[in-house]
Amino acid sequence: MQSQDLATFLAVAQAKSFSRAAQLLHVTQPAVTKRIQKLEHDCGASLFDRVGKQVYLTAAGELLQPRAEALLADLADTHRLINNLHREVSGALGLTTSHHVGLHRLSPVLKAFSKGYPDVRLDMRFEDSEAAHDLVRRARSEMAVVTLDPHGAIDLNYMPLWDDPLCFVVAREHPRASTPTATLADLAREPVILPGLATYTGRIVAELFTEHGLSLTPSMSTNYLETIGMLVATGLGWSVLPASMVGPDLVRLGTDAPALHRTLGCVTHPQRTLSNAASAFRDVLLEFRDPELAR
Repeated sequence: MQSQDLATFLAVAQAKSFSRAAQLLHVTQPAVTKRIQKLEHDCGASLFDRVGKQVYLTAAGELLQPRAEALLADLADTHRLINNLHREVSGALGLTTSHHVGLHRLSPVLKAFSKGYPDVRLDMRFEDSEAAHDLVRRARSEMAVVTLDPHGAIDLNYMPLWDDPLCFVVAREHPRASTPTATLADLAREPVILPGLATYTGRIVAELFTEHGLSLTPSMSTNYLETIGMLVATGLGWSVLPASMVGPDLVRLGTDAPALHRTLGCVTHPQRTLSNAASAFRDVLLEFRDPELAR
């Protein structure tokens, strides 16, 4: 089995499409088909069922998937160990971040890192924080800079970087904007726009209301905080957003709730060796960390 064929197999399994996998790998679809056929020949079994325009893993494919991920991760780890012997900071750095963190936190970090380490090629990918955690778990991303799980993740290494206060917000023209404070019970009865309740931020808000014996039924839901801010600004409901996002169209809403916050930080795998590039990026991140979290 060739590592290139295994990587192609994983791309097809993820995309559920030969054509989309070809786009992800920047190769032609016939090249993808040829690699899969070769791998199926090596395995002596069909790895995919083709149903319409989508493909699905066979029993053999499901057996191979976690082993292929582990093999490629071990191979990448071996390459990093050998490259680290030279102490050179170069090559590719696989970094995953969320859209919000990328927009609001990483710009000065990336500028400093690119200036200090011009020989590193950043391979950045934008995902929800929950998906980024899973990519690090599966060794599909060397490092993630995202919202940390408020309940922790015992199978991952966390390096807290920034405290991110959250606040209740409404549109400036919203009837609540002129109210000094609102109770959680009042808000639970009104239209709310939140991130998905499976996200860490959505979970923080939902758990607050649950602790007070209240439930929320969002009128709309999206995982993009910037989109939520736009929807709230049009007066469609209230929400909870990072304080850094409160612009002229939004008003902070006082409530009887305790202060909410989330922690943004760096996620790595404890059993994977960091490349020199990842170690250097982690050091640059520390230069921009909140002083309170450095104690």
